[in-house]
Amino acid sequence: QVKWKGKDLFDLVCRTLGLRETWFFGLQYTIKDTVAWLKMDKKVLDHDVPTEEPVTFHFLAKFYPENAEEELVQEITQHLFFLQVKKQILDEKIYCPPEASVLLASYAVQAKYGDYDPNVHKRGFLAQEELLPKRVINLYQMTPEMWEERITAWYAEHRGRARDEAEMEYLKIAQDLEMYGVNYFAIRNKKGTELLLGVDALGLHIYDPDNRLTPKISFPWNEIRNISYSDKEFTIKPLDKKIDVFKFNSSKLRVNKLILQLCIGNHDLFMRRRKADSLEVQQMKAQAREEKARKQMERQRLAREKQMREEAERTRDELERRLMQLKEEATMANEALMRSEETADLLAEKAQITEEEAKLLAQKAAEAEQEMQRIKATAIRTEEEKRLMEQKVLEAEMLALKMAEESERRAKEADQLKQDLQEARESERRAKQKLLEITSKSSYTQSMNSSTTPLPTDLPSFNLINESLSFDFKDTDMKRLSMEIEKEKVEYMEKSKHLQEQLNELKTEIEALKLKERETALDILHNENSSRGNSKHNTIKKVS
Repeated sequence: QVKWKGKDLFDLVCRTLGLRETWFFGLQYTIKDTVAWLKMDKKVLDHDVPTEEPVTFHFLAKFYPENAEEELVQEITQHLFFLQVKKQILDEKIYCPPEASVLLASYAVQAKYGDYDPNVHKRGFLAQEELLPKRVINLYQMTPEMWEERITAWYAEHRGRARDEAEMEYLKIAQDLEMYGVNYFAIRNKKGTELLLGVDALGLHIYDPDNRLTPKISFPWNEIRNISYSDKEFTIKPLDKKIDVFKFNSSKLRVNKLILQLCIGNHDLFMRRRKADSLEVQQMKAQAREEKARKQMERQRLAREKQMREEAERTRDELERRLMQLKEEATMANEALMRSEETADLLAEKAQITEEEAKLLAQKAAEAEQEMQRIKATAIRTEEEKRLMEQKVLEAEMLALKMAEESERRAKEADQLKQDLQEARESERRAKQKLLEITSKSSYTQSMNSSTTPLPTDLPSFNLINESLSFDFKDTDMKRLSMEIEKEKVEYMEKSKHLQEQLNELKTEIEALKLKERETALDILHNENSSRGNSKHNTIKKVS
């Protein structure tokens, strides 16, 4: 509305977002190439806003926390900071070394896609994502597939982290970057030397224009007695009166007003952090702890359900596999039975033929015996006839003997065939009995399988948990939660060491692919600081 003040518009945005940690944020606009922030106690249209319609304001973080994990309570606050810091890193407004860029990208992927699943997240699934600063991509002779492979390797290690946890891990790494949360302004000292003034949550810092990473001088907020400006001249009075007053000039009066706004806001937050939390903040933190505990319990419940479902599926698969195995055994037993029946039929037929042959041989042997008797009874008068007759008798005897042996052999063979037939019928009986056993097992397995295969969507135990779940957190719950938080801190320190080792390993791995001629001034400065063992915080301590 026309009569609205800045606070009315700002409060409307915060209510729409459900945001309660409003002190970090503001509505930003640009006028004459200079950034400005909407004043809460002044009418919106009384500001020196652009005349063209519609008037555009950007809802952004104006002040940054010293420690994101301790200070950012609401999940929406964390999410808004994550989005803003990620954009600043990708737009190269915050310098980020290549190895840290890959790690941050992996947390951004975890926040967006959830847990890594090789069946879903196949090669090329990050092809359309903007995850790394262009400066990093251009610095190495690496294809998009190679970058994706390295990001995915770290992404797979973040399994089990919810979106808010992944975003908080992102912020915890980003807050240690030298340019995180720093607003830079071009200034001149009394000698006319061009410098940069940096304003952030820790204090005021003076930089060389060519080095935004390492400040020359720092003034922590607790060591500053007074800040003021007159026209374009700005004055910083240290708490220690022995230290000289620092004066500088900015390009525009509007810039001095902005610097003073940022100084007042950051100083107020600096002092607030060192006091006991207000009742509102205590209430928000208590609600956040309860919400975190509730989500943790919900995640554990879902993990248990998932585990039970997976175990049920594994049991079902095992039963199906066993059923298939039993079916195969039954099929093989059927085939064996059929072969046994065929063999038994063949043996029976062969035994019958052998028995008939034996009868036939016995009949021939009897005929030969009769012929021999008839020959003996025949009188042959001449010696020659007698000799011939004797020879025939001998041959007849030999033939009768052979016939008797053959008949005996055939009789034995018939007996053996009868024995084989008996064994075949016994084998057939055993095969039928085994098939009957397998069939009974198969039906039992099928009944077991039918009772376990369906995966019920609402098991009684789950309903019981859901119905009895209470979020009335008592002192014992809070103590347990505190102990868990302490344990998480210890684990975090161990993970940090492991993380640094991983970062160094990746840096060594991709160093051979670096194009030295494409290194920017900030890359060179960062490498020099790293080789000296300088970090953001110990550098500020040294130059304070």
